Amino acid sequence: MSFRTVQQLADKLKANVGQVMVGKEQTVDLLFIALITSGHVLLEDVPGTGKTMLAKSVARSLQLQFKRVQFTPDLLPSDLSGIHFFNQKESAFEFRPGPLFTNLLLADEINRATPRTQSSLLECMEERQISIDGETTALERPFMVIATQNPVEHQGTYPLPEAQLDRFLFKLQMGYPTKEESVDILKRFKETDPLEQLLPIAGAAEIAEAQQAYRAVKVTDEVLGYLLEIVEETRKRDDVLIGVSPRGSQALLRASQVQAILQSRDYVTPDDIKAMAPHVLAHRLALKGIQRTQQQAAAIIQTILNHVAVPAEPDAALR
Repeated sequence: MSFRTVQQLADKLKANVGQVMVGKEQTVDLLFIALITSGHVLLEDVPGTGKTMLAKSVARSLQLQFKRVQFTPDLLPSDLSGIHFFNQKESAFEFRPGPLFTNLLLADEINRATPRTQSSLLECMEERQISIDGETTALERPFMVIATQNPVEHQGTYPLPEAQLDRFLFKLQMGYPTKEESVDILKRFKETDPLEQLLPIAGAAEIAEAQQAYRAVKVTDEVLGYLLEIVEETRKRDDVLIGVSPRGSQALLRASQVQAILQSRDYVTPDDIKAMAPHVLAHRLALKGIQRTQQQAAAIIQTILNHVAVPAEPDAALR
């Protein structure tokens, strides 16, 4: 698949989801980047801002299998992975797969589940496989987790640990619509549900091809050095307890490669890294002495971006 075809796929997805969602073009682009780079997304926002609707729209647009799980304190790891049960008719044990066996999983209010249940997602998010009763089973591809959490309600919740946050490519906020967008939403849903009329624009095969194609986007040593200098700065700051991990630097590179394609280029520039850094890096920081918020962490990343010297434009040979 050519870079131009990947860009066209992103444009088609944005236009198709735009039939349902109003004013979320950038969020759809970021979800596309996450899907192509085999990443996962954490959506943090108040209820009713369209998180579930967005996930359903993306799944239906790409003809992907979609499953939604409401995370609660009594949810068990086996409720996600599945169980072996004894079939009396066949006199044998059979495996009943759980909702993790899908392409796109919506983990709704993920922070309401216990740490034990949350940790059951670690293997499948990183390695695309599940170990059950000593047997390891590969998940279908593509596989993507879109998790949601409410930033306001903290009673009865279990904050996501650093190891799990590090497995999310992006942490995003939907935000409230503008007054004009709110009017458009009311008109759009007044008589019909546009989600029910949404038709697929691509399938799993096209996604798999795009997941291979983006890796050919060129990156110069100077741009790689710029990326790593940003990551190093997060580890040197006095107000940061834990900086960005090597997994985070790899995630930033992959996201920047797809961002370059969306900008009609076959090479990464510092602007691509700047555009992706706040979304990829902010949630990976553990701050000292204060309760971490997305805004505080994002402000630190922006300060670093303003401080680190930007290298010269890539060689003309890369264009």
